[in-house]
This record gives sequence, structure tokens and C-alpha cells, in this order.
Amino acid sequence: MPNALFYVMPAEANSSTEATEQVHRLACELAQNAFVNQQLVYVHTRDREQAYAVDELLWQFEPNSFVPHNLKGEGPVTGAPVEIGFDTLGPNKNRHLLINLADQVPSFAVNFGQIIDFVANDAGFKAIARDRYRQYKSLGVALNTQDLATQPLNFV
Repeated sequence: MPNALFYVMPAEANSSTEATEQVHRLACELAQNAFVNQQLVYVHTRDREQAYAVDELLWQFEPNSFVPHNLKGEGPVTGAPVEIGFDTLGPNKNRHLLINLADQVPSFAVNFGQIIDFVANDAGFKAIARDRYRQYKSLGVALNTQDLATQPLNFV
């Protein structure tokens, strides 16, 4: 049975754009941490624009903390440790971790052992996240939440 962890973002964002950027940064940090721990990651985005934004953000990491990644269909035949895509088919090969940035739960989510999702600090985004939570629950996914305002992440 897959496990999903929803990260509830702290109230630092002042607009929906800032809330989105905050989620993207955390998603990239989580992908980096998974890569360091030798996990294969698929970052699922809602569309091509968001996929390119996440791809660009991963290129901006410090050189000594580079995260090998590629957009789905690009890069080496065997794929990079972190793959970014937005279609309904999912990753090109089995991966350990799904980081979902899309508005809906992808149909292939149940093929992952671990799923990470987010509740952005924006009223509209919170309503969409509640709907995803219900979708995961109906799929039989075990659900947990972590409020980053009270339980910050520590990648040490």
C-alpha cells in the first residue's frame, strides 16, 4: 500500500505566486534529498510550463549539490535519478518516490511506495489539496500530514 505525506506549508507566502514558488523550492529540496539517499524520483507536474519551471529550479542548485535530472523523454536512455513529467502515463521506469505538484492525483500514483504532496499557503490551493487528499484516500493510500510551521524539515 502506498504512503502519502502532505507537507503543509508555513504562512510565509504573500501571494499565490509566492506560495507556488515555495512549494517548487521544497519539491526540489526533497528531490535532492532523495537523490542523496539513492532513491529514484518522479516529479509530476500539472503541465509543460510547470515542468520547465521545476527543471530550471533544479539547475540553480549549488554546483556541489547538483541533482541529475531530466524532463521525461530527454536525457540518457536509462533516465536520470530525477525525472520530471506531466503526462498521464507517468515515469519511463519504476521509481521509489512520487512528488506530486499537479492539481489532481495521477492515476499511476498507486504504483509508488512513497508519495509526497503539498498544501500551499493559499486558500484556493488548500481547497485543491483537500480534494487530492480525498482522492488518495479513495485509492487506499495511507495518509499523513506534516505542518512545516511546527515541524520543520531537517535533512541532516
